[in-house]
Amino acid sequence: MKKVITYGTYDCLHYGHIRLLERAKELGDYLIVGVTSDAYDKERGKINGSQSVLERVEAVRKTGLADQIIIEEYEGQKIDDIIKYGVDVFTVGSDWEGKFDYLNDYCKVIYLDRTEGVSSSDIRSESKSIKIGIIGESTLTTKFRRECQFVNGVNVSGLCYEDVLEDKKIAKDFDFVTGDYNDLLDRSDAIYVVSHPSKHYQHTKEALLKGKHVICEAPIAENIDEIDELFDIAKKNKLILMDSIKTAYSLAYQRLILLMKTGNIGDITSVDATCTSLHDYDLSNERLLKRRWGSYNAWGPTALLPVFQLLGVNYKDVNIISRIGNEKLNFDTFTKIHFIYDKAVASIKVANGIKSEGEMIISGTKGYAYIPAPWWKSGYFEIRHEDANDIKKFYFKIEGEGIRYEIVAFLDLISNGGKNLYISRDISKEFVKMQSLILNCKYTKI
Repeated sequence: MKKVITYGTYDCLHYGHIRLLERAKELGDYLIVGVTSDAYDKERGKINGSQSVLERVEAVRKTGLADQIIIEEYEGQKIDDIIKYGVDVFTVGSDWEGKFDYLNDYCKVIYLDRTEGVSSSDIRSESKSIKIGIIGESTLTTKFRRECQFVNGVNVSGLCYEDVLEDKKIAKDFDFVTGDYNDLLDRSDAIYVVSHPSKHYQHTKEALLKGKHVICEAPIAENIDEIDELFDIAKKNKLILMDSIKTAYSLAYQRLILLMKTGNIGDITSVDATCTSLHDYDLSNERLLKRRWGSYNAWGPTALLPVFQLLGVNYKDVNIISRIGNEKLNFDTFTKIHFIYDKAVASIKVANGIKSEGEMIISGTKGYAYIPAPWWKSGYFEIRHEDANDIKKFYFKIEGEGIRYEIVAFLDLISNGGKNLYISRDISKEFVKMQSLILNCKYTKI
């Protein structure tokens, strides 16, 4: 029996895929089809998929062309599969020509011409194309615009930058720049809000009332009443309102949270996370300082995310300690927050004017997880136990600091009607609650 193997994502299965499978089938007597897993696609930086691996496997099965379907989960698996299944021929589309020549040492490699005029990218673009406008002055605007280029079906409609004349470094990267927010809203389907945190509520509300989906840098508002109002408007108008925390959507972070919840270190007893950046602000210049983000605004939600996702939001007590650089604006250059739960504690340390090691440690009754600095964009972590030799190391490829995965998640929420919101409304409200406490001076000053 002559065995043939081929691999693919098979997202939005179309005639081109089917024709390629038919031709692969003709090369032998038994066809094995490898469907890439969601996790492996993300590791390779391929984040355009619109269907889960189970949906894609089922689509391949329904063609009736595959004698056997397997899941491709890691780099180097092709060699393992060829040996394991006794494969005679490896085949793939000609757009990969030369890429898999190394497999000639294990079997015959054949590149097949692809069907012209049809592609999954085109189908995805037609099904979920969206124009996203950006409002804000942060350097995140440039990062977000750049990462949109890697997500099929997304176009950046422009930038609303309220102080364009003062600093054109950010504005120059955009084809359309305006100082009128309504102009941006009129040409957009959705808005990324990365303006100063004091304006998040205003800009998010205006966008929602105009029927636009919103992804907003956390915290979304400055008090609980505001965020409740925004979520209610979004729900009433069947719109998506989503916290923007890029770390939440990186494969490494998601896998870490999953491993922690499945008991790899026993019962979690402590979570300690640090996020800092060293900026030399002129703390006496109130005009410029009003455009800057304090320590909690810049880092708080990121550091709090693993605390709330692992321990929940039902803590017994909270204590906030801050160093305030400008009393009038309540601008914090350093903030530390301690939480006490029934059977656990947590502590976050964030700073925009003081530097510390940006690591995270999650302690449990059977071991601990160590995520090195900068943990919020790390593709590596370790699970350690009492025996120093018993260390499990995990490596994940991370592209674009997680921003492109975040954009894909936003599009998926829009297309599926808001199901599976990764950052829950309760957690969003806790981000706002901590912000409100700081704004109302409910902290210990150092």
